[in-house]
Amino acid sequence: MAAKPALNRDYERLAYWHATMPPLHDRGGRQLPDTVDVAIVGGGYTGVAAARKLAIQGARAVLLEARTLGWGASTRNGGIAHPGFKWGPRSLTKRYGPELARAIYSESLEALELVFGLIRDNDIDAELRPNGWLELAWAPSHFEDFAAEAEALREFGARARVVERDRLREEIGTGAYHGGLAVEPGGVLHPAKWFAGLVGLAERAGADLHEGTPVRSIRRQADGRFVVETGRGAILARDVLVATNGYTDGAAPSVRRRIVPIGSYIIATEPLPADLAHELSPTGRAYWDTKSFLSYWHVSADRRLVFGGRVSFLPTTVDRTARLLFARMLEVHPQVAGYRVEYSWGGKVAMTFDRMPHVGRLGGVMHAVGYSGTGVLMSTYLGTRAAEWLGGGEPPALSKLRFPLVPVPYEGRPWFLPLIGEVFRIQDRLAVRGVPASAEAGSGAATDRPDPGR
Repeated sequence: MAAKPALNRDYERLAYWHATMPPLHDRGGRQLPDTVDVAIVGGGYTGVAAARKLAIQGARAVLLEARTLGWGASTRNGGIAHPGFKWGPRSLTKRYGPELARAIYSESLEALELVFGLIRDNDIDAELRPNGWLELAWAPSHFEDFAAEAEALREFGARARVVERDRLREEIGTGAYHGGLAVEPGGVLHPAKWFAGLVGLAERAGADLHEGTPVRSIRRQADGRFVVETGRGAILARDVLVATNGYTDGAAPSVRRRIVPIGSYIIATEPLPADLAHELSPTGRAYWDTKSFLSYWHVSADRRLVFGGRVSFLPTTVDRTARLLFARMLEVHPQVAGYRVEYSWGGKVAMTFDRMPHVGRLGGVMHAVGYSGTGVLMSTYLGTRAAEWLGGGEPPALSKLRFPLVPVPYEGRPWFLPLIGEVFRIQDRLAVRGVPASAEAGSGAATDRPDPGR
C-alpha cells in the first residue's frame, strides 16, 4: 500500500487573506468623543457597515474596536457569499410561516445585492466571482432531498437545479459525492480585500473608526442614555449597537448568553497549474458538502485551493487542524497531493441556538450578531439595516425572530461543544451506514442548509 502524502510543515500560520490584503493604517490612539448619537461595539463587517450608513444619515457615531479593524471573522472567513440560511425554504416556512419565511429569505437576497453592488459600483478589488455555489451530497439519502429543495429555492427567488452524480464532473473535479445542488445567485470573494474596501467607503462617508479601544461595560442611565466604558475613557451615547459576533465578551452579557463561538479552520495551497485549477473547479463556484463536520472550499483568483471546515469542537491549534484539513482535502481532491499547503489559520464563527442571525434590542441595546455561517453577506446587510432602524427606519424582518438563550448554564465558555461534536459524529456514521467505503468522502451528516461562509 502506498504511503499517504504527508503535509509539508513550512506553511505560514497566517490567514492567506491577511497576507494578500491592502494594508490598513493605524486607527488607534485618536481622541474619543465625549458624546455621540450611536456607539458601535465591534469593528468587523457589521460595525463598519453600520458606521458607514450612520455617517451617510448624518448621525454622530463612533466605532470602538478592541483590537484592529477586521481582526475577527471578517478577514478570516472562507470568502463564500451565498443567500439563504442554515434552514432551507421549506424549513423556514415550517418554523415561521410562509409570509415571514419569504420575507427573511428575501432579505438574504437583498444582502447579496447590497454587497455585490457596493463592490461593483465602487470598483473595489475584492476578486468577486459571482458564479453561484454547489452543495454536494455526501450520502445517497442527502441527494434524495435535493429535488424538493431546488423547487423550494426557485419559489423563493433563487435559481437552482439538481446535478446527477454522473454529471458531477461538469461542475467539480471529484467523484467523492453522490450528486449536487447548483444554486445562483452567490459566489466567492476575497474577504479581506472586501473588508478593506468597506472601511474605505465608511471613512469617505465620514465614519469615526477607533482601534485598540476595548469596551469594558455598557450601562444605561435613568435618562435612557448609555455610558459606554472603554479602556480609554467613557462615552455617553443615545444608542448602542453591539456588533461583536463570535468575539462577544462580558461587556454585552445578554448577547453573549445567546451565541456560541465555534472554531472554523482553513488551509490554502500554493498556486496550482491552470489546467488543474480548471479541473477542480470548471465553473468557478463555491463548494460545500452535507456533513455535520462540513467542508467548504473554492479555487481562489490566483488558483489556490482554499479548503476549510469544522474539524474540532475542542481547543486546538492551526497545526493540528492543518493536518486534519489536509487529509480531508485529499479525500475530495486527490489531484492536489503533490502540492504544498502555504497557509493555515482559524477563527471564531458565532452560532445561535436556532441557527439564525439576529438583530434587535436586549435591555435597550441593539445587536446584530449570530450569523451562523451567513456572515459574509448578512453582516454587512444587518449592520446597514440596524443603522437605518436607529435612524428611524423600518426594522428588518429578521428582527421578528425571538432570540433564544443557550438552554444550558453558560457564560461564554462553550463547555458543551464536545458533547455536540460526539452527536455529530454519530449522525455522520449513521448517514452512510451501508454505503460502500469507496463511495464515502469523509464523515458527516445532512442538514437543511450549510454554514460555510465563516
